[in-house]
Amino acid sequence: MYHKKMFSSISILFLISTSVLAQDTAQQIIAERYNSKEQQQKPYVILISADGFRADLAEKYKAVNLLRLREQGVQADYMLASFPSLTFPNHYTIVTGLYPSHHGLVDNTFYDADRKQLYTIRNKKFVADSSWYGGTPLWVLSEKQQMLSASYFWVASESAIQGIRPTYYFIYNEKAGIDSRIQTVKNWLQLPEDKRPHFITFYFPEVDHAEHNYGVDSKETEKAVHFVDESVGKMVEEINALNLAVSFVFVSDHGMTKVDSNRALGLPLAVDTTKFFVPNGEALLHLYAKEKQFIMPAYRALKKYAQDYDVYLIKKNIPRHWHYSKTDDLYNRMGDIMLVPHLPAFFNIGQRKNKDIGNHGFDPYFTDMHATFYAWGAAFKQHLKIKAFENVNIYPLIATILGLNFNEENIDGKISELKPVLK
Repeated sequence: MYHKKMFSSISILFLISTSVLAQDTAQQIIAERYNSKEQQQKPYVILISADGFRADLAEKYKAVNLLRLREQGVQADYMLASFPSLTFPNHYTIVTGLYPSHHGLVDNTFYDADRKQLYTIRNKKFVADSSWYGGTPLWVLSEKQQMLSASYFWVASESAIQGIRPTYYFIYNEKAGIDSRIQTVKNWLQLPEDKRPHFITFYFPEVDHAEHNYGVDSKETEKAVHFVDESVGKMVEEINALNLAVSFVFVSDHGMTKVDSNRALGLPLAVDTTKFFVPNGEALLHLYAKEKQFIMPAYRALKKYAQDYDVYLIKKNIPRHWHYSKTDDLYNRMGDIMLVPHLPAFFNIGQRKNKDIGNHGFDPYFTDMHATFYAWGAAFKQHLKIKAFENVNIYPLIATILGLNFNEENIDGKISELKPVLK
């Protein structure tokens, strides 16, 4: 049971200030939640994601703050995204410790045959529907143990997973300025101890946007990297002034590579759309058979004529390191056949003319898909470089720092992978 207390003047002013924002940028607050006495003594973690921040970008564009901060803490050679290396699957993997095939977000767009529904990241209703999400996100784990959490954006943070949202959260939009967002995080950490969140997520979309539109090697991407770098530097300076035991974890969901807009692949002739349902995709196509007897003839025809893509039968020949086979598909959401293009080609079977210069979603072991991991602050060793690791291991790392109980048997990540980075 949460105990009840009166808000102090600082919390009252904080709540009033957020209520005057425009409705679509207003902070959402779950009332009548409090940190337990035990959790009030725990440290703090701010998990920051810069979407599409490829592992080499800090050096490539001389991100002075990130280079300095990682030197003060821990830096990995790179972090391996989970397959497919897309935004929604990987952000949710990071906060659940589960591969996409195990938490249910198997793609940015996929078909659920049992529900007879198509999930897309642009469908606000489905994004907020908790029944699409498996696993126990870190904010749910913490709230269940009477430790408050907050999210300035993260995949699924708007959804009441297991009936629980973060105590403080925002509906996703890109209208709020960075100074306001950083001030909000600082405000959270200045709340009374019983109302102060110990786990906070924060998200930057800018680098991913620039890479898609202009490419990794563009001035626009360089500007976006500097924006993230300057913003993180400012946030750290503001938070450090509070003299709290805060640890920062800076990650990305995936990397980015150059694609050839002249090599957009349409749907192969061997795919009969009266027999298969095929959602649009770029780094992979899922082919959902309307009847099981349609699978093998289509598979054989595709294999026979395939030139610019590989053909996979979900039941048997998926690369093991993708963790994406039929036996992995806990929610029955993968296609019966998958098509994966040969870079720089990509699929575009929709009506939209694809103008993206950069793209992602490809094999996480491909160098351009490598993601970023830096960590610094109260919990971390200093001046430590580590080898690459899979992003499923972020979950047990943060849960351990926060002193939260979790069952490693229920996740794919292992605390043994990253425990050596902790003091």
